[in-house]
Amino acid sequence: MKWETDVPLIAILRGIKPDEVLEHVEILLEAGFTAIEIPTNSPDWQLSIARVVSQYGNKGLFGAGTVLYPEQVDELARLGGQLVVTPNTRSQVIRKGRERGMIVCAGCATATEAFTALENGAQILKIFPSSSFGPDYIKALKAVLPADIPIMAVGGVTADNLSSWIRAGCTGAGLGGDLYRAGQSVEYTQVQAQAFIQAWHNT
Repeated sequence: MKWETDVPLIAILRGIKPDEVLEHVEILLEAGFTAIEIPTNSPDWQLSIARVVSQYGNKGLFGAGTVLYPEQVDELARLGGQLVVTPNTRSQVIRKGRERGMIVCAGCATATEAFTALENGAQILKIFPSSSFGPDYIKALKAVLPADIPIMAVGGVTADNLSSWIRAGCTGAGLGGDLYRAGQSVEYTQVQAQAFIQAWHNT
């Protein structure tokens, strides 16, 4: 499976609840997002993903973030999720995601971790936390990685600095707290979503 999109931005809805998830996802899809992750440390994440897949399954790529165990990948597959986002390079998780036909975006920081993730089958690399390294680090890391591997900056990416990560060689970004924080209004999600989409089109 390959993620093909004109807007390579992953919306991270950490902390969202099942009774509010559909409203926020609808706003994100309308703004132009095509990939959304619900981290496994969110309340009843399984129910949220099941509802999103049932309602919008053919309109985007939906899955879980902070995936730590192979069992969570199996559960995600049963829910109809297609995206696995990890905070690390645990081989059992990456391989399980590939076995299940999912897109795996593996979290890494160093060249060693990046190549470990690739060797285990990750299709996308998530450099986390990007803000601790900076765009110049991304540029240096890109020099030793295969040119066709998508690189996502995650951690500290804002609408104002998105372009600096793209100029450094990132394919796109994962957007967390500057896009969505637990409990925020749908109206604020709409404002932030539109700001990020506009920033992407301006890169």
